[in-house]
Amino acid sequence: MRAGPEPQALVGRKRGARRLLVPRMVLTVSAPAEVRRRVLRPVRSWMDRETRALADRHFRGLGGDVPGGGHAPGRVAFVSEPGAFSYADFVRGFLLPNLPCVFSSAFTQGWGSRRRWVTPAGRPDFDHLLRTYGDVVVPVANCGVREYNSNPKEHMPLRDYITYWKEYIQAGYSSPRGCLYLKDWHLCSPSLLVPHVLSVVPLHPPHRDFPVEDVFTLPVYFSSDWLNEFWDALDVDDYRFVYAGPAGSWSPFHADIFRSFSWSVNVCGRKKWLLFPPGQEEALRDRHSNLPYDVTSPALCDTHLYPRSQLADPPLEITQEAGEMVFVPSGWHHQVHNLDDTISINHNWVNGFNLANMWRFLQQELCAVQEEVSEWRDSMPDWHHHCQVIMRSCSGINFEEFYHFLKVIAEKRLLVLKEAAAEDRAGLGFEQAAFDAGRITEVLASLVAHPDFQRVDTSAFSPQPKELLQQLREAVDVAAAP
Repeated sequence: MRAGPEPQALVGRKRGARRLLVPRMVLTVSAPAEVRRRVLRPVRSWMDRETRALADRHFRGLGGDVPGGGHAPGRVAFVSEPGAFSYADFVRGFLLPNLPCVFSSAFTQGWGSRRRWVTPAGRPDFDHLLRTYGDVVVPVANCGVREYNSNPKEHMPLRDYITYWKEYIQAGYSSPRGCLYLKDWHLCSPSLLVPHVLSVVPLHPPHRDFPVEDVFTLPVYFSSDWLNEFWDALDVDDYRFVYAGPAGSWSPFHADIFRSFSWSVNVCGRKKWLLFPPGQEEALRDRHSNLPYDVTSPALCDTHLYPRSQLADPPLEITQEAGEMVFVPSGWHHQVHNLDDTISINHNWVNGFNLANMWRFLQQELCAVQEEVSEWRDSMPDWHHHCQVIMRSCSGINFEEFYHFLKVIAEKRLLVLKEAAAEDRAGLGFEQAAFDAGRITEVLASLVAHPDFQRVDTSAFSPQPKELLQQLREAVDVAAAP
């Protein structure tokens, strides 16, 4: 999963050996047969009226604020049966309270990748991967080299990486080249993805690699995915990744980009996750206010270097088995270690449930940039514009692009609401579209009122931000009418 950058270059801070092994709580949810059929049936509409009303009440209760700190739950929920767990259950149990969970391997047993990428012994099928993707150039990180709060990357053909991986195993999991980890490989096709019954099919734009085989089925719980919906509309990028690496490869401490949600499935192998709820990471900052690179390092016990580390709760620890799916909530910092030779499929995603988190994060990013270059404020022409340019370079998005992100999603939801109203509200996706429109309206209103957005040149925008906001408000009012 793609990590979000910190405002400043990070100096390593490491966590002592205090760990909490959290037992799994098996979550069994009773649901009528009608609900179970709806969950498994390939339809576009995910949210029912009752769930929308619950979510709307939840966000009205927040008053526009986003909770900051918190403590990890005593145990992580384990969802065992696909047929007994609905989208509404996921909203109530995990999206609204912003809590992690693990889905059993039963949710992914039909995936093509789990059949084709894995040997009968449960190990990566290097021969199949070579035949299918051997010439594809993939990004590879060196886990033994630190570059700020991450690892430097190089690119190489997959066949060269697999050759390295085999030699690494044969040498007892060591190599003069260090421990290399294939990360952030954009494998899957965006343009022909169909929610609920998603199979990856071949496409041929120059910037991605698309196999002629099905890879996975998108779980219904993660189908409301605005981040990839937006990038798919532009057809230039996405936030769908494959990770693959030997036992011992790992990802340093981070929170996912834009404070997105993420999900991760082990096609094969096991991972150990160390997770901290939002706010807990503040106690892990060093005396220079930098976040740690490795939360398992004994250096975090040094109170001179890490004066507040003793105030942090132990991490929530999860051991993810083959086939299992981990849901990582918005803003949860985490560190991940491969316990075996592991392949995983991962998505970052944003929707109405964490949109306010994304907006708050972007405001924090801009403030960090402005503070960094504050000494040039009076001498630099177009200082505010340059701050937006720097923000986009560091964070991947600025206020202008965030508006276009909201606009793309908003216009699609307005179309759904218009069509549904013309059909006496019988159209598919009405409740989901109404909820989405309400969340966009709240965040867009805050964006439009923000002084730094008011300095952005919006003369070429169509529609104008205030015009789009008015359209959304009218649609939300109509959708709320009895």
